[in-house]
Amino acid sequence: MSVLDHNAIDINPRISEAEVRDYIALLKPRVMSLVIFTALVGMAMAPGHFHPVLAITSLLCIAVGAGASGALNMALEGDIDAKMSRTANRPIPRGRITRPEAMAFGMTLAFFSVMTLGILVNWIAGALLAFTIFFYVVIYTMWLKRWTAQNIVIGGAAGALPPVVAWAAVTGTVDVEPLLLFAIIFFWTPPHFWALALFRSDDYARAGIPMLPNVAGPDATRLQILLYTIVLIAVAAAPWALGYFDAVYGVVSLILGAGMLVLAINVYMRRERSQSLRATRKLFAFSILYLFALFATLLAEVVFRALAPMAGGA
Repeated sequence: MSVLDHNAIDINPRISEAEVRDYIALLKPRVMSLVIFTALVGMAMAPGHFHPVLAITSLLCIAVGAGASGALNMALEGDIDAKMSRTANRPIPRGRITRPEAMAFGMTLAFFSVMTLGILVNWIAGALLAFTIFFYVVIYTMWLKRWTAQNIVIGGAAGALPPVVAWAAVTGTVDVEPLLLFAIIFFWTPPHFWALALFRSDDYARAGIPMLPNVAGPDATRLQILLYTIVLIAVAAAPWALGYFDAVYGVVSLILGAGMLVLAINVYMRRERSQSLRATRKLFAFSILYLFALFATLLAEVVFRALAPMAGGA
């Protein structure tokens, strides 16, 4: 007669409580929407004809790749997310989805997004998408975020790559124009996220994340926000200064840049806690509007150029 080891057998196997909305949350839909929009602008700017089916396929692959990055990021940061009020309600900290489930979900999405883009569109775009996912998950999430206060600066390259991937999907190459879009997003990222880090510094300290305010202090962070904002204004004007876009874009970029600069100066000047919190929240909110409006202007100008000959012919 054998002895049954009840400790070795899980007589109450876990039944997943995850719903569709939990898996959608893993994709970081707000981040994904920004990725899709910036990728769309990169695709619209690319020269030559691109079949609508391939365009939709490319955008879907880029979106799914971004979602895969989000899911893998959450799988690897479940311990951090549980300690931060901003992220404590994510599916993994709440116990709705396990880390292995999120990892499997993210890896599956990553594999199929890269392979679909490579096979159906071209392998340059597929390779760039694979590199984007790798950079965000391995370089940023697994290494930079936990070890250096420059995490968001270097890691920002991953979030800046979607327009480059989209351009490559159309042309099979990489050129100056998508690299300008990359530069805009790259220099936008530090002021955007450091503003968040300033009014969420307690969260990051509790999670042990070396964000700049917790390492160098709030004053040094305010100065860095101001310096990066000045560089951002110059970089954002470059597509106009270099002759790729008309004066309409140039004027819009300078007006938006002036708004960013005023708010960044306000963040730098306001040191008293309540005033500082209001200033950083305003900058964070406006920075989202800034990037959307800037890329919307680029897209509008591309569309106008495409429609102008047809209007003239009519």
